[in-house]
Amino acid sequence: MPSVVGLLEQHELAARRRVDGLREEADRIQAELAAAELEWQEWAIARRRVDTVLAPDSSEIADTEITPDQRDADAQLEPRDAAKPKSQVPVWREGLPWSVLSVDYQRILTALADRARLGRGPLTCQEMAAGFGMDVVPARVEALRSKAKRLVARGWLAERQPGQFTLTAGVAGPDGAS
Repeated sequence: MPSVVGLLEQHELAARRRVDGLREEADRIQAELAAAELEWQEWAIARRRVDTVLAPDSSEIADTEITPDQRDADAQLEPRDAAKPKSQVPVWREGLPWSVLSVDYQRILTALADRARLGRGPLTCQEMAAGFGMDVVPARVEALRSKAKRLVARGWLAERQPGQFTLTAGVAGPDGAS
């Protein structure tokens, strides 16, 4: 007759193998997602460039005069801090300010910068959700994880251990200053 401890160890080993397999599959899917997002961005850039090339002559637009009233109306239609629909995360490069990112991404970077300033190490998505006052439920945490992974793929963040995020070395403050 097998021992109870032996049976428990067998079940634990089987569960651990399943978790390891699922983690490998999740990592593979994350890598595939990052590649697909990059391809999508490249197609979007290509389409915008073609639209620019095929656009009617811009000299007609330059000839029209914009009155101060029109400028004020246009400014009211586009609030500065609003998140842009389908906003994209550019690849980080030296001197690039955080303002190129949507408010949601800036919020993540600010939380990680505060954490680094206090010398507290990496931040998990659960901790981010709690810090942002969100319900710590799988849907919210996964949405943050998706954003954090996108920032990792674009060089803004580092993920030295799975699920633990930090600012990439060299990423400066919100205005691009060190």
